Amino acid sequence: MATFTKRNKNQWQAKIRKKGHSPVSKTFTKKVDAQNWARDIESEMDKGCYRSTVPAENTYLSEILDRYYLEEVPKKKSTSDYKSRIKLLMNTMGHIRLIALMPSIIREFRDSRLEYLASDTVRKDVSLLGRIIKHAITEWDIHLPHGNPVNSVKLPPKGGSRERRLETGEEELLLKHAKLYGGLIESIIKMALETGARRGEIQRLRWENIDFTNSTAFLLDTKNGEDRKIPISNQAVLVLNSLPRNICGSVFLIRPDSISQAFRRVCKKAGIKDLWFHDLRHEATSRLFELGLELMEVSSITGHKDLRMLRNYTHLRPENLVKKINNVGVDK
Repeated sequence: MATFTKRNKNQWQAKIRKKGHSPVSKTFTKKVDAQNWARDIESEMDKGCYRSTVPAENTYLSEILDRYYLEEVPKKKSTSDYKSRIKLLMNTMGHIRLIALMPSIIREFRDSRLEYLASDTVRKDVSLLGRIIKHAITEWDIHLPHGNPVNSVKLPPKGGSRERRLETGEEELLLKHAKLYGGLIESIIKMALETGARRGEIQRLRWENIDFTNSTAFLLDTKNGEDRKIPISNQAVLVLNSLPRNICGSVFLIRPDSISQAFRRVCKKAGIKDLWFHDLRHEATSRLFELGLELMEVSSITGHKDLRMLRNYTHLRPENLVKKINNVGVDK
């Protein structure tokens, strides 16, 4: 049964006590609004479909962002990207209660970011927000009466696949400045170009998983969730043999975000523009095809499960293909 109490001149509190349910209350400026709310809630309780929105009313977005970061992000492969995106969401919308996080607020966030950032970047920001809210609903029992607000927001379109490869002279220039920069970045760049491995796979490489006798390396805990063994070239072996051993067993004792930071600084010093560390994986993949390897052979090295995605990563140089087609049908 609902009771209504006038708290002061402009406040009416509705309180519902019903067997089988915890007491629930809400304050309104008008008594008629309090009565309408109580009637709706009691109807839901009678039908057995009532779910309290109190947690959503009392919880700020910043609280679930914090909790997600502490409980879920450590389980992810790479935490640095999550950290920066969660910090962004915290600074822009963290002060909003979950019950008040309307699709219009998220659209405004999306549109303001699109004014100066690529659509893929904004797409990832909004998608992460949607996943965090979904997790709060399904795992933390925070009921939102209208569902996940991100579901009503159109995501920015996916950008086209990058076709950035190293231009003539860029590899030499990159390695020269990487050597001048010092540390492990020169060796890491060389390993990326020789193996096509991802940043995290290179960073997690351990001496115990390298078989110098058979020239292979075992990559653990890869992005697609499966371990894989890859061949390592003579050049990669030279790189590995030049590195000092450390007591912890890691080949490259460096954080993933530090690799990206060092790479950006090296590119800046070298005057190389629009080159990301992940582009080295594109370059290495394309080189494998140019060496004549088949699709499944390249897939076994790079770890691509989706062969359509592998084609997106592959950008063959026409001048190299000319050499191949001109050799077709030539008697030797």
